[in-house]
Amino acid sequence: MPFSLKESKMPICSVLVTSPVEKAYDYLIPEGMELGVGDYVTVPLGSRTVHGVVWAVGGAGEVASSRLKAVLQKHDLPPMDDTQMKFIDWVASYNMERRGSVLKMALSVPQALEPSQPMTGYVLGTGEYHSDKTQKVIDLMQDGLPRRLSEITQATDSSASTVKTMVKHGVLQAVDIFAKAPCATPNPNFSPKDLTPEQEKAADKIIARIDQGGFESFLLDGVTGSGKTEVYFEAIAKIISERRGQVLILMPEIALSNSFIRRFAERFGVKPALWHSSLTPAQRRLTWRSIVTGQTKVVVGARSALFLPYADLKLIVVDEEHDPAFKQEEVTIYHARDMAVVRAHQGKIPIILASATPSLETMQNVWEGRYTLLSLPDRFGGASKPDIRIIDMRLDKPERQHFMSPKLIDEVRKTLDAKQQALLFLNRRGFAPLTLCRTCGHRMECPKCTAWLVEHKRGQQLQCHHCGFSIKTPHACVNCHDVDSLVACGPGVERIAEEVKEYFPDARPLILASDITDTHDKLIAALDSIKNHEVDIIIGTQIIAKGHHFPHITCVGIIDADLGLSGGDLRATERSYQLLHQVAGRAGREQLKGHVYLQTYNAEQRVMQMIAEDDRDGFLEAEADERQTAKMPPFSRLAALVISGKNETQTKDVAMMIGRAAPRAEGVQILGPAPAQMYRIRGNFRQRILIRAEKNLNIQKLIAEWLDALKIPSAVRVVIDIDPQNFL
Repeated sequence: MPFSLKESKMPICSVLVTSPVEKAYDYLIPEGMELGVGDYVTVPLGSRTVHGVVWAVGGAGEVASSRLKAVLQKHDLPPMDDTQMKFIDWVASYNMERRGSVLKMALSVPQALEPSQPMTGYVLGTGEYHSDKTQKVIDLMQDGLPRRLSEITQATDSSASTVKTMVKHGVLQAVDIFAKAPCATPNPNFSPKDLTPEQEKAADKIIARIDQGGFESFLLDGVTGSGKTEVYFEAIAKIISERRGQVLILMPEIALSNSFIRRFAERFGVKPALWHSSLTPAQRRLTWRSIVTGQTKVVVGARSALFLPYADLKLIVVDEEHDPAFKQEEVTIYHARDMAVVRAHQGKIPIILASATPSLETMQNVWEGRYTLLSLPDRFGGASKPDIRIIDMRLDKPERQHFMSPKLIDEVRKTLDAKQQALLFLNRRGFAPLTLCRTCGHRMECPKCTAWLVEHKRGQQLQCHHCGFSIKTPHACVNCHDVDSLVACGPGVERIAEEVKEYFPDARPLILASDITDTHDKLIAALDSIKNHEVDIIIGTQIIAKGHHFPHITCVGIIDADLGLSGGDLRATERSYQLLHQVAGRAGREQLKGHVYLQTYNAEQRVMQMIAEDDRDGFLEAEADERQTAKMPPFSRLAALVISGKNETQTKDVAMMIGRAAPRAEGVQILGPAPAQMYRIRGNFRQRILIRAEKNLNIQKLIAEWLDALKIPSAVRVVIDIDPQNFL
């Protein structure tokens, strides 16, 4: 409706908009428009119209009212929850991001601010018109449910003209229908599962906290296959049964959660609402609006789902809490697991962190009494843990230009003879990570990044996995022009697949990697083919490592267990342990005994020994001792400054200027500037400065005062990464 602007004093509101701004701007409230804190609005900003949320109402603004513009529109939605608004402020402050940028993650579907337009559906009318073609339609529509034209034609094998003729004669009547909110009516009693005593004990503790109210952070620590999901399903059932509000389940890679969605539907009778990048615009619009209005009860989402404006959030679950995918590395930088704990604390609700290989940060919080530990030490249904054996590649050598040891080949053959499945794991896409010229030694590198080009047999291309650059695989060296001199070095999953065909010509292999199963449908089809035993040998990257349940896989071979242990990353050994442990957990998930073989050139390395001994707690304690000695997280705080620009000299000079202006404070150590390990990405040269501080220091305040005193050229970008996880 139109609102009038009069010369009389109109009330003022402060609106935070979804632009990269730090503060809320003042706007006039037109006569006839009632606005409150949290209302969704559209306002003018410069020459544009933008969306925003009312952050405050009333008071005297910094700008004279005569110079203020008015709010254009108030949207018909429940206001944003006060806890959500405080959370946006906190996330922006902690991560040193602009508040408007954080709000944009909450209002990521601006089209959803307006109600969806109804679709045309049909129900039975009072008219009469009968023919052989119409009777099937009449029979279908007897239940009184409105259906779209496509639903009617598909269900009855009728034509659109038949339906339109029935409408013309009044046999069918057109009605407006609206898309149903996803997961609006989950049934807590649809198919409850019997729990083991350990599962029941863990579930009871969570439910007791739900009954009492208030914040508590639980670590649900269970070996792979122990039934962690069933435990937090019980907590979800409690909230649903008593109409207590909404539940959020965060997952590191939502595309991999198809088996989880199936399990959820089997337990609650409906699928959960999904939130991830592969949704269509219509799905995103419907889901966002249903969450804001409170119709949707359970959301399963990637990290961005944390920022959706829930009407009444009552429980958060972070599954695979250790997974590095929870760290957002670009645009707005944050760690979803850590921010989820803050969101739960501010909302005074419980949070469940679930993992078979908890992060050291989470375990430290358990040891210090901040988190409540819930343990599931045994696999569900009596399945036993797999035997884990180390293959020392210095002793059990593969054939020349091959990568599978004789021992592993023999074990895979035994597995196939027993009509079971084998999994060969290598966390490296493509055919080979490096292509070089045997004549002049030239290495094929990306022209935009400090990275080798990875050979992909599929498509006959060399690709950069950092910026996407690709070229056709050349026949001659680009440096010395010698023909047929290029040679592939090292293995990728495609190369292992060729080796599998050589050793096991009758087997049915499948490569499972993100560049091959590059759509949701392809991934589902691949996973179903494994589950249905249409595949004998799976050659997979890390997308096979998490959350999948394949009852026929009994042999797991880890081709290069040393991969990931180098590079100087603070968490390299921890991440390697977690990944290898997760992969090992794919073996022997039911009654069949599982066997895992780790191929390594460092058999005496601590990670290898502790995986073989299944000594996870010993590994974490040793890792904690090393970090404490080095004064590294979780025993200190880290922040990184990443300085980047197209001009190499200018970027280096700016980094040196920032380094020279570094504050000298007790309990703070500034390391750098130094060239980043990945010195060039997408044509930008990169320098890094690392700040290490004692845990009680306000590292954000220190950085803000440091950088505010400097003038940074617009051609150079300085990115602040609080609690960095990536040191490239």
